[in-house]
Amino acid sequence: MAGMRDIKRKIKSVKNTQKITKAMKMVSAAKMRKAQEAMIATKPYALNIRNVVNNIGARVSEEVHPFLQKKGTVNSIGLVVVTSDRGLCGGFNSNLIKKVIAFIKENSSKTIKFYFVGRKAYDFFKKRDYEILQKYTSFGGRVRYDDAIEMGKVIGDDFVNGVVDEVYTIYNEFKSVAYQVPKVEKILPLSLEQTDSENVIDYLYEPSPESLIKEILPRYLNFSLFSAILESIAGEHGARMAAMDNATRNAGELIKKLEITYNKARQAAITKEILDIVNGAEALK
Repeated sequence: MAGMRDIKRKIKSVKNTQKITKAMKMVSAAKMRKAQEAMIATKPYALNIRNVVNNIGARVSEEVHPFLQKKGTVNSIGLVVVTSDRGLCGGFNSNLIKKVIAFIKENSSKTIKFYFVGRKAYDFFKKRDYEILQKYTSFGGRVRYDDAIEMGKVIGDDFVNGVVDEVYTIYNEFKSVAYQVPKVEKILPLSLEQTDSENVIDYLYEPSPESLIKEILPRYLNFSLFSAILESIAGEHGARMAAMDNATRNAGELIKKLEITYNKARQAAITKEILDIVNGAEALK
C-alpha cells in the first residue's frame, strides 16, 4: 500500500506541474504575439533607414564619420551577445552560447570583449577569463528604444576611442514560433551596400550629405541594436511556448504511465487479498 501511496502522490505532483507548464505556455503565447507585433512594426523603418544610409553613403567618403572607417589591423572585437534573462525556453540560450564559442574559436587570434544583453550569457561567460565591457541584465524582456540609444552610445564610443576595432552582434533571429536561428551580424564599422548608380535616389539635401550622415549613422546603429533585441525577445517567447507545450505533453504521457502502474499495483493488492481470504477459508475446512 505504501508503494501505491507513493505512486498516487507522484501522479498528483505531475498533474500540478502540468497545470503550471500549460499556464506558462499560454502566457508565453500572449507575450510572443506582442513581441512579434513590435518586431514587425519596426521592419518598414529598418528598410527605409537602410536605404537612406546607403544612398547618402554613396555620396560621401569613409572619412566623414568614424563609424565608416575600417581599422588597418583588427586586434580586438566587441561582441554584443543577446540572450534571455530567464530559462525554461529549450535550447534558445544554449544554442546561442554554442554559436558564441564557435565565433571565439574562429577569431582566436583576436581579443574578444563582451557586451551582454540578458543574464544567461553573462552568467555563463563571467566565470571565464573574458573582458566584459558592459552588461544589460535588468530589462526582463521589456526593452525600449531609449535603452538601445544608451547601448549604442556606449558601443559607439568604445569603437571610436579604439577600445574595440570591430563590433558584432550575435542574437537569435526569429524565423517562426518554433524556429530561431543564431545569427552573427557585423555592425561596426558600418558596411554600406554597393548601389548601382542608376538606382541611387537623388535627394535634395539641406544641409549637406556629410551633415546628414553624421546625424543618421548613430540612429542607424541604435536601431540595429534595437531590432536585434526585438527579434531575440520574440524568439525567446516562441521558444518558451514550444518548450512548455512539450513539457505539458510529456507530463500527460507520464501521468498515463503512472496511472497504469498504479492500476497494476492496485490489482496485485486486490488479488493478494482474495488469495489470503481463499486460503483462510480453506484452512477452516
